[in-house]
Order: sequence, then C-alpha cells, then structure tokens
Amino acid sequence: MKKFIAAASFTAVLLISCTPKTSTPTAATGPATSTAEQIAQGKTIFENSCGRCHKLPDPASHTSVQWVGIMNSMAPKARLTDEQHQWVYDYIVSAGKK
Repeated sequence: MKKFIAAASFTAVLLISCTPKTSTPTAATGPATSTAEQIAQGKTIFENSCGRCHKLPDPASHTSVQWVGIMNSMAPKARLTDEQHQWVYDYIVSAGKK
C-alpha cells in the first residue's frame, strides 16, 4: 500500500511539473498597461501577424477574458514576444470597447 501511495504521489508531482505554463497578460485583470504608441504598434502587429494566416476577427466579438485564452493560444504561433503579446491584447480590448 505504501508503494502505491508513493507511486501515485510521484506521478501527480510529475504531471504537475510537466504541465505547460501559460502567461496571462497583466491587462486581463486591470486597465491597459500599454501606452497609446504601444497600442498603435499592437494594432499593426495584429493586422500584419494575425492577418497573415487568417481573416482578422472583430475585437468586439469576444470579451476581454475570452481574448486572454485566444491570445495565449495564438501568440506563440505568431511568435510574439511578451511585450508584443501585451500590446496586441491591449489594442484588441481597447478596440472592442468602441
């Protein structure tokens, strides 16, 4: 029984440690952290990087919380840096409020 508990504990620790960690933009929980210039760069990155592979979605089509998940899955595919990720997120959220 002790071996079973030890094996189960080891497996749980191994699974938890191997789970990929995703970063969430800080703006998801508060106001935009980017400057107006950075948000403008976010728009450019959104249009050029995202539009290269697919039709651009309407920023108002999702909530800011939904955009977190979308951005976390798409930013690595677009090879965005953490800063670019934040700028694009802040642009999308600000454009979606209009």
